Amino acid sequence: MLVEARKRLIFALDVESGASAEEWVRRLRGKVGIFKIGKQLFTRCGPDVVRMVLDQGGEVFLDLKFHDIPNTVAKAAIEACRLGVRIFNVHALGGRAMMEGAARAVNEYLVAGDGVPPVLLGVTILTSSSEQTLREVGIDRPVEEMVLRLARLAKDSGLNGVVASPHEVGLIRQACGRDFAIVTPGVRPSFAETNDQQRIMTPGEAIAAGSDYLVVGRPIAAATDPVGAAQRIAEEMAAVLERGR
Repeated sequence: MLVEARKRLIFALDVESGASAEEWVRRLRGKVGIFKIGKQLFTRCGPDVVRMVLDQGGEVFLDLKFHDIPNTVAKAAIEACRLGVRIFNVHALGGRAMMEGAARAVNEYLVAGDGVPPVLLGVTILTSSSEQTLREVGIDRPVEEMVLRLARLAKDSGLNGVVASPHEVGLIRQACGRDFAIVTPGVRPSFAETNDQQRIMTPGEAIAAGSDYLVVGRPIAAATDPVGAAQRIAEEMAAVLERGR
């Protein structure tokens, strides 16, 4: 189960340079399954940093949260496929037409070529957001209600899964089924600080709740022994996976 747990562990490459990213990939390759590349690193380094991770034998979660008119997002989805990323996402608040366009573009690309199908996710509500955050932008609904609504919309639009807090996993599972992938940020092991995340769980709790993949950044990167921290998280995940067999 430890090997399976590592495949489900995503390390957030929240760093400022390609050189730093490469150092982390070399350090954690084999200890985590996927490396997440977000807006900061991609804006600094561009597609080259994705290629670097792939060249090092890692897999990539391209976390750019595409949110634009449907045609633009569909074209961006095709480019993500061409890069060879394992996972990428769009923002579910972009609506049905945008998500359907992205899913259709991915399917058409795969039919035309021989690429490996990526996992296309919809971002529901950011784990740093609270109900006050939603009210400030004019959404007068509880966080859980919005997450569930967006997850259903993502599934109906042809997406493979969503990014959501572990606290909403049970609701999403019930509404969208077991084959709908859930990637969970906001995971903090007991030995780490919560920082700016609001809706959090430990790795074991998140896996037990039904999360498929866990995104972890600072609890590994800021640890005195990052490799050891990654190992401890994977072992905690593996113990829960073993009990669920």
